[in-house]
Amino acid sequence: MSNLQSSIEGEVSKAKLMQDLRAVVADAEELLRETAGQAGEKVSSARERIQDSLFAAKERLVAAEEAVLAGTRQAARVTDDYVHDNPWKAVGIAAGVGLIIGLLVSRGR
Repeated sequence: MSNLQSSIEGEVSKAKLMQDLRAVVADAEELLRETAGQAGEKVSSARERIQDSLFAAKERLVAAEEAVLAGTRQAARVTDDYVHDNPWKAVGIAAGVGLIIGLLVSRGR
């Protein structure tokens, strides 16, 4: 199960990275909107470079999202295979996790 855990942690890290990249893209788009009325050769050149970078970043973001989705599907398949191959272990693990959560919740009251 450690491979599954590593896979899940990797997917969470990728998802966080994509979330951060989305925020950067949104901020850059807002910067472009706010500077739209400013004139000048340097401003125009900078805006063009930013637009090109944004386009490339959006393409990478889409590719990363597709990779995360594929990884998530793979993790789900591995989990499904494990549960089908080891149904009693899966039931035992689920019961143990439920017991631990129940104990933690009851202590918090």
